[in-house]
Amino acid sequence: MSVAVLITAVVGGGVLLLMRRLFPRQKVAKLLRYPVDTMRGKTVIVTGANSGIGKAVAGELLKVQARVIMACRDLRGAEEAAQEIKKQAGPEQGEVVIKHLDLASLRSVRKFCDEIKDEESKIDVLINNAGIYHCPYTKTEDGFEMQFGVNHLGHFLLTHLLLDILKTSAPSRIIVVSSKLYKYGQINFDDLNSENNYDKAFCYSQSKLANLLFTLELARQLEGTGVTVNALTPGIVRTRLGRHVQIPLLAKPLFHLASLAFFKSPLEGAQTPLYLACSTEVEGVSGKCFANCKEEELMSKATDGQAAKKLWDISMRMVGLAD
Repeated sequence: MSVAVLITAVVGGGVLLLMRRLFPRQKVAKLLRYPVDTMRGKTVIVTGANSGIGKAVAGELLKVQARVIMACRDLRGAEEAAQEIKKQAGPEQGEVVIKHLDLASLRSVRKFCDEIKDEESKIDVLINNAGIYHCPYTKTEDGFEMQFGVNHLGHFLLTHLLLDILKTSAPSRIIVVSSKLYKYGQINFDDLNSENNYDKAFCYSQSKLANLLFTLELARQLEGTGVTVNALTPGIVRTRLGRHVQIPLLAKPLFHLASLAFFKSPLEGAQTPLYLACSTEVEGVSGKCFANCKEEELMSKATDGQAAKKLWDISMRMVGLAD
């Protein structure tokens, strides 16, 4: 046996054992099936709809006749994704609209929202799905740490600027895609931009905790408006989100095989956002978090009302909505 083969076997075995320990095969909720006209006449915005969970959600919404606005940074990728999901959606499909949205630019977010308010009479569902994971330390156009800026602040401003049209469209829904990795994060109010110390894993977890605290405070502020907001944790899904993760060359083929065995497919990962967008079971439900189409119990740091309000106030200043 050559040294290369031996090393591959050892590394591969270690990867498989680690994957089995960290990611036991996830129980996936049964794939949802809704009547073909479930979302007829409804307009849904999906951020990051050109790949992964967002693309799967957009495709399934198209099948139930929604008007799907694919809000994407990569317009070429969005065009390709749109053609693919339209081919798969069948003859009685909804409508696809592609719009440019770069969540790393508050200017782009404002431009997108201005166009939506000019061109759309209503928004029934907003799905804040796009995200970035474990990237090297970089800053957004506005000087924010990239993961916090895209995953939290970009969606924070987007949602705020669309609140008026969501309220006039009520009953309407806001859906926020978080992650179970919020458990490993804290909101570092003293250094939200991670300029003193950057740990890419911590910063991702911080941004996902911020998603949950944003959902909590937004739900409180939206009481009585007819607009609901809920978060979800999709589980570990095979998407391009992990493109910045460095995997040893010899381990890559085995990691791919392990991901097929232990990770959810994008369609499986899309089930909970679809449930929150389409199901009558969650009418009027707000301020909750769901996993596998069921309400999930959160750690106390994700239900801290004082922290949620503090983060809200700071975020308002950071995106230029308050003095």
